Amino acid sequence: MNIPLAERLRPHNLNDYLSQQHLVGKEGMLYHQIKSGVLPSLILWGPPGIGKTTLANIIANESERPFFKLSAINSGVKDIREVIDKAKKSGGLFTAKNPILFIDEIHRFSKSQQDSLLEAVEKGWVTLIGATTENPSFEVISALLSRCQVYTLNAFSKTDLEALLQRAITQDTALSKLNITLKETEALLRLSGGDARKLLNVFELLVSSFKGEDVIITNDLVMKQVQHKAARYDKTGEQHYDIISAFIKSIRGSDPNAAVYYLARMIEGGEDVKFIARRLLILASEDIGNANPTALVLANTTFQAVSVIGNPESRIILSQCATYLASSPKSNAAYEAIGRAQQLVKETGDLSVPIPMRNAPTKLMKELGYGEAYKYSHNYQNNFAHQEFLPEEIADTKLYNPGNNAREQSQRNYLKTLWKDKYDY
Repeated sequence: MNIPLAERLRPHNLNDYLSQQHLVGKEGMLYHQIKSGVLPSLILWGPPGIGKTTLANIIANESERPFFKLSAINSGVKDIREVIDKAKKSGGLFTAKNPILFIDEIHRFSKSQQDSLLEAVEKGWVTLIGATTENPSFEVISALLSRCQVYTLNAFSKTDLEALLQRAITQDTALSKLNITLKETEALLRLSGGDARKLLNVFELLVSSFKGEDVIITNDLVMKQVQHKAARYDKTGEQHYDIISAFIKSIRGSDPNAAVYYLARMIEGGEDVKFIARRLLILASEDIGNANPTALVLANTTFQAVSVIGNPESRIILSQCATYLASSPKSNAAYEAIGRAQQLVKETGDLSVPIPMRNAPTKLMKELGYGEAYKYSHNYQNNFAHQEFLPEEIADTKLYNPGNNAREQSQRNYLKTLWKDKYDY
């Protein structure tokens, strides 16, 4: 069997593992956990091809634990339960050597599939290691997430990737027999998109195109050999970020035609529909906000809908949302307000909350006057009472400045009626 170069070079111990020194270096938390043999269940989060599966295997090897693997793409609840039963029988329960259950692409598991892991993790029947390219906060249920440590794996640096190529040249049984010169690496690294697996696969393809033992890698050679692939949408590489960027900028720029074009590019390229929906959800608040509050409602409904519907029908829902957001009035006033507020907090620190605004749950606090002078707005005309809510040091500071659109102009007028000249609305 012809084993791919990426598989032939897969490291089996921490000494050979490239990158992620913040986790597995001598000062890394994961390093000490591996060496001590006391491992929590954990989620490895990072881009494709940066060694999540490899690291899981190394953890099992270094800690001398039984290792069971499932792929979320083709595993159901029945498969999970079968593997958990095998794991329970393979090693001592409630010991430091309990088996490892590795689940690749755990973000693809449904809620019921993730629920089926809870008991095994909670009771220590297995140590779960999940690998995901998606933010666990969105994709892993809170009950499971609370039982796991989340470790973020960083993308490979240029130095890491070049070191990997040198390792292939000097250590691989087949390639070490050739006279390989890396004259230029920019195109090779760019096309890999930071994915080590893809880098090695492309590199092996390039080397195999030479007839003799002398191999010289140049940027021109790389582009000629893999140019036909560069035009395709690559949801893990550079085009992934370029196209989602163009998509968001088209909506922000109120061009529904460009927006739906880039949406089609992503759909045809197999992009995760929930990734697209999440970006629409952020945009609805960041770029539209109070100019049209319905935008956030529709974007949230869109995210929920595509999570249930899936492909291919999700394209219709995404198209409706994208064109609606693109055609909506725009405002980043709320986005800028929280930015200004956070900067103010950094500059002024923990200012004391005015005594009338403080909570008074105890007798002592009431005796100290907490909340005493507070004016309950609904007891006053128009449900408003003029009072100072901010700490004394930053009184009268305006952080929210409504945008220049019909809805926010209405807000501005309302606030000016209430506050007069206090905030200069």
